[in-house]
Amino acid sequence: MSRTLRALALFGVLVVAGCTASPAAEQQSGTTPAPATGSSSGTAVCGHTKPGPSEAPAGAVKIDPSVDGDLTRKSEENPPGTTFWLAPGTHTLGNDQYGSVTPKDGDVYLGAPGAILDGKRVNKYAFVFDAKNVTIRGLTVRGFVPPPDEGVVNHDSGDGWTIEDSTIENNDGAGLMAGSNQTVRGNCLKDNGQYGMNAYKNGTLTNLVLEGNEITGNNTGDWENKIDGCGCTGGVKFWAVNKADIRNNWVHDNRGTGLWADTNNNDFLIEHNVIEDNDGSAIIYEISYNAVIRDNTFRRNNIVEGRKFADRGETFPSASIYLSESGGEPRIPARTGKLEFYGNVMENNWSGVTLWENADRFCNSAANTSGGCTLLVKDINRCVQPDIAKKPLYDDCRWKTQNVDIHDNQFTVDPKAIGCNALCARMAVISNYGTYPDWSPYRGDVVQQAITFAQHNSWHDNHYSGPWTFMTQDTERVVHSSQWQSAPFSQDQRSTFVQSGG
Repeated sequence: MSRTLRALALFGVLVVAGCTASPAAEQQSGTTPAPATGSSSGTAVCGHTKPGPSEAPAGAVKIDPSVDGDLTRKSEENPPGTTFWLAPGTHTLGNDQYGSVTPKDGDVYLGAPGAILDGKRVNKYAFVFDAKNVTIRGLTVRGFVPPPDEGVVNHDSGDGWTIEDSTIENNDGAGLMAGSNQTVRGNCLKDNGQYGMNAYKNGTLTNLVLEGNEITGNNTGDWENKIDGCGCTGGVKFWAVNKADIRNNWVHDNRGTGLWADTNNNDFLIEHNVIEDNDGSAIIYEISYNAVIRDNTFRRNNIVEGRKFADRGETFPSASIYLSESGGEPRIPARTGKLEFYGNVMENNWSGVTLWENADRFCNSAANTSGGCTLLVKDINRCVQPDIAKKPLYDDCRWKTQNVDIHDNQFTVDPKAIGCNALCARMAVISNYGTYPDWSPYRGDVVQQAITFAQHNSWHDNHYSGPWTFMTQDTERVVHSSQWQSAPFSQDQRSTFVQSGG
């Protein structure tokens, strides 16, 4: 789907250039917030994955790398629940573009040290169809060429898969797809053409675990520049995932966003990750619900994309943490009824946290580039006049940035260190002036007022170092910390501000 920023261009939201300089001597202090506790360094997995067994386990079917297609044939011949051991060497699947492996329920694929499954830039997919409870461990998968948006491993999003201690690299499309109850642990997801993982399923996708992986260098195809505003890249992209635990990963140097949850995701726990040096945002949480983002370290994210914004003179806050039409919704079952961001360390990212809500994006509006509707309205056809102008549909037909709680974080920036002359080091809680369509009940400044003052969005008990400014209501209003803390905004109570680093 298209990104929110593309919707801005399409529907006439004017972004006015310019910014307000920080006061040279502004410095405030108050009660010292609790220290943020983000992890300090990422754990290298690429080149250091846990090796598979050097000998075939008892009862395992041995796969011979010298026999082209041996893995395909033996997977077909053996019953469900078979363990296959891939001997050291390069395994291939023939010269048909659809040469692939079709697991059966409960099959296990173990790679010996040095075992590689190579698509030779000929085969599209490695593991296909929707067998359940398949395990892949200790294997390198490379050289497959799926079309955009499709994946190499678990191509059809089978449920219950476990992918561990494997290297999935140098493929087109997504390194792997995801099904429900899938665990992705201890892997190197590296240098894939579009995504490290595309968590999408045509059906229910719930209970996803992403733990201890290194996710780096993805989007080698540079798809955002090929298809302007496609919103089709990331280290990992999540679509309509209900409950995900994302912890202890090192997400770095991806050409685009690090982690991107897009469209009706719910109940995410993102903790103890190191997310750094991604060209785009560290995290985008878009038209989604209920998340806890805690105890992570974010460094040097969004510098490439932020500088592009600045060079064009765009004042829209190019955020390192972008919460777009997303927030807490207690009516949707989850482990929290808020979107909580706390205990994180943010160091020398282009900007901080942007809370954004597009006034023109709601069910049945052409500005809703995702299609579909919110999780609160099952029938999109209800979101029309006159009912949409009245509660409950007035609230339920739009994704709302609400119940966001940002506290006990450390935000540090030195503009010189990131090559910034202007338009960086910003926090924001903003919307556009509603204009579209002409029957919209959200025209004018109603959403700007709501996101800023009425939807329970709060910053408090944070520590700031550097020349931070704050954007409120719209992209033309920039305030400094003293104004931000005072009425009518009354934000960042008990927070501290120092100018060091800037």
